[in-house]
Amino acid sequence: MGRIERKLSSSQIIILGFGAAILLGALLLMLPISTRDGRGAVFADALFTSVSAVCVTGLVVQDTASYWSGFGQAVILMLIQIGGMGVVTVAVAIFTVSGRRISLKQRSTMQEAISAHKVGGIVSLTGFIIRMTVMFELAGAAALALPFGREYGAAGGIWRAVFHSISAFCNAGFDLMGEGKPYSSLTYFAENPVVNVTIMALIISGGLGFITWDDIKTHRHHIRKYRMQSKVILAVSGILTAVPALYFFLFEFSGDPLGRRILLSAFQSVTPRTAGFNTADLGLLSETGLAVMILLMLAGGSPGSTAGGMKTTTLAVLFSTAVSVFCHREDAHFFGRRIDQETVRSGVTILIMYLSLSIGGGLIISRMEGLPLLSCLFETASAVATVGLTLGLTPDLGIISRGILILLMYIGRVGGLTLIFAALDDTKKSGGARLPQEKLMVG
Repeated sequence: MGRIERKLSSSQIIILGFGAAILLGALLLMLPISTRDGRGAVFADALFTSVSAVCVTGLVVQDTASYWSGFGQAVILMLIQIGGMGVVTVAVAIFTVSGRRISLKQRSTMQEAISAHKVGGIVSLTGFIIRMTVMFELAGAAALALPFGREYGAAGGIWRAVFHSISAFCNAGFDLMGEGKPYSSLTYFAENPVVNVTIMALIISGGLGFITWDDIKTHRHHIRKYRMQSKVILAVSGILTAVPALYFFLFEFSGDPLGRRILLSAFQSVTPRTAGFNTADLGLLSETGLAVMILLMLAGGSPGSTAGGMKTTTLAVLFSTAVSVFCHREDAHFFGRRIDQETVRSGVTILIMYLSLSIGGGLIISRMEGLPLLSCLFETASAVATVGLTLGLTPDLGIISRGILILLMYIGRVGGLTLIFAALDDTKKSGGARLPQEKLMVG
């Protein structure tokens, strides 16, 4: 095993780790004990659900509450937890608890998996990630236990509180509210402030990233001492939460009572990045509202977090680069620090990749299924950004369209650049030779 690990790059280990977790989850979900009818799921449904859970997406082809048994739901929750924390993080945690030595290769892989700046201290950072995850999820479950307990009884309320707390912190979007009305998500609790605030807090906490939380823990209110990355994440996250919430408040939910209107606007602003719960009927939103949600889904959370999407830092780099061009500055910068050109190139690559995947997938599904393009773009953006919001198309899609969504979810979770680096790790770089340069006019 150690010899194989040494031959694999960090990117390849991450990809294979997620693949192994998905396959194991699919096999478990095919067991008769996993479904309420005692027959087990067919491979296509089990695979789709496992991919969605490990990739913390939330798109489903079978309602989680009414189709899967308690065992099946527990399997899905385990896959969500593994996918949210990352298979590498979980593996390092197991090695640490068992007393096994963490090799330099494993530390390097862990660094890449959580977007840490250096290898040093990576094991202690892993311990911090586990403690923070447990703390947030327990706190969320405690807050949700009372409102859920009133509706489903003590045992049912506690199980739903734990399930939804983990699902929200891991930005997964799986829910257990479909027994009365399948695929209803949290619409029944649209006016419950405890459920809304708790779920939003968990989504935001998981989406900020563990490196940011390490800064918050270490420096508390001394924001000037934070890493530049943490400052950028907090600033962009605040903007991407406040501005869409104002739009939804003014234009999408203007006919609702004030209290409900505030909760609906805030929740629909937070959940696209990238949790997948919803408290409103998304089919009633205007095309503009759906377009805003697509943009929020593609934006996603932050590096080293449980969220997907292009990431807040990518948007910040692209915006700062555009500003530097407008202002005739040589480099993009934040908070008195310059951004290197390699980061800018990676940001542009990620943008093109996400746009190509979501638009290309949407066009293919729209053509094959005969469905409106905007609705298909909503589904593909939700898949590649690992969000899980849906307009209700996913359960009725054909096998090829589902396969496209599976591929998008997997690429979105492991990261497009990770796949590229894994494929190109063994290629030889040119020995310093460069092609002749010539000017090309753009814009």
